[in-house]
Amino acid sequence: GEEHYNCISALHKSMRGSDENASLYWLARMLEGGEDPLYVARRLVRFASEDIGLADPLALTQAVAAYQGCHFIGMPECEVILAQCVVYFARAPKSIEVYKAYGKVKECLRMHTGPLPPVPLHLRNAPTRLMKNLGYGKGYKYNPMYKEPVEQDYLPEELKGTDFFKERET
Repeated sequence: GEEHYNCISALHKSMRGSDENASLYWLARMLEGGEDPLYVARRLVRFASEDIGLADPLALTQAVAAYQGCHFIGMPECEVILAQCVVYFARAPKSIEVYKAYGKVKECLRMHTGPLPPVPLHLRNAPTRLMKNLGYGKGYKYNPMYKEPVEQDYLPEELKGTDFFKERET
């Protein structure tokens, strides 16, 4: 029932708040109450990217490993795997930078009127002679061939200068 959602919410908010004691409590309450450990593990995978993100990129690896471990051995043995992951997440630095930036990209796409801008010609692959003759791939700079990053536009012309990672002015 509703308590299922209340407990997962409490677990998320406890990890988000870096409270390892409360995080373990809510995890145990769920598992001891019969919650599917794979449900918890799936939620941890989401949490790893949504709440920890680039502050600790290994968090996603931890979450996927916890999910796989739970899948392999099941309850009750997998409880310690989930406990380890939950404490790791509670202790981890947090960043929602990618989560927010992706939200801005989705908003940009939703708010766009008319056809979406085409992929710039220099970013298109040219597997055929016709495509090469049409200018596909022309002028593309293959970064690994240069010692320094190259100046090159990767967004459509209509979005030139857009930075989805910057905060909006209020």
